[in-house]
Amino acid sequence: MAAGASDRMRPQLIRIHSEDNDFQYAETLRRNRTKRQKRREFFVEGVRPINLALEHGWEIRAFLFSRERPLSSWAEGVLRQSAAKAHYELPLHLMAKLSGKEETSELIALAAMPPDDLSRIPVREDLLVVVFDRPASPGNLGTIIRSCDALGAHGLIVTGHAADVYSPEVVSGSTGSLFATPVVRLPSHQELLPWFDVIQTAIGDFQVVGSSARADTDLSALNLMRPTVLVVGNETRGLSEAYRELCDVLIRISMGGAATSLNVACATSIMLYEVDAQRREKSGRRRASRG
Repeated sequence: MAAGASDRMRPQLIRIHSEDNDFQYAETLRRNRTKRQKRREFFVEGVRPINLALEHGWEIRAFLFSRERPLSSWAEGVLRQSAAKAHYELPLHLMAKLSGKEETSELIALAAMPPDDLSRIPVREDLLVVVFDRPASPGNLGTIIRSCDALGAHGLIVTGHAADVYSPEVVSGSTGSLFATPVVRLPSHQELLPWFDVIQTAIGDFQVVGSSARADTDLSALNLMRPTVLVVGNETRGLSEAYRELCDVLIRISMGGAATSLNVACATSIMLYEVDAQRREKSGRRRASRG
């Protein structure tokens, strides 16, 4: 390696002493969706989200931190191995102003958004993808991302005018699962149609399953071992007519008690659990027969 090359590879250290342009930029990414989208960067804080972003190879463009209190060995290790372009060192009171945590975060990362490209979602024989149309609540969106990760979905597609996938509330609500599960944003269901042709060509028949409290088919009665795209609708309006027409079957979740419906994040988690349970049972039967 040529002399000085290692120095050029190190992040640039920039010290911030006031609410200058660099501080304002980070603060704007935290609160302003339009600026996040324009710059294709977003705000990440928390040990687990940052660890998962690094583990899954996301591009971190900057870290922000304060040395007015000792950093943990975890934070020092992240900074030591950082491939970010810049490190911003701030006074603790400015870190506290940026942080959304009760106890000010040691590190805040500014991460690059990946492209909204359906090729990020693997097309597999056991395909399981969730489509969430027009989610309004960041909390619901974050929870569904987390459930997709926990229960084996290969990706989540968000369509229509929706809560921002890259808002701090969604990133936090996903507990970092956003970095482990491909999430792709599309303007509408129309952009799904060419991708469905790709799936058909790659693996053959698959089913598009929509959820509706008024459906005739019970979730537990449906064969979910087939390649499946699960579609859930807006919290208030449910599935649009366009999605209803796109679905091969509509299913309901049987309920007791006085409740007539479930929160969309709860309902999606139950559906994903049923898919996982059916597929685990099938896998178990195969293992037993081989034994």
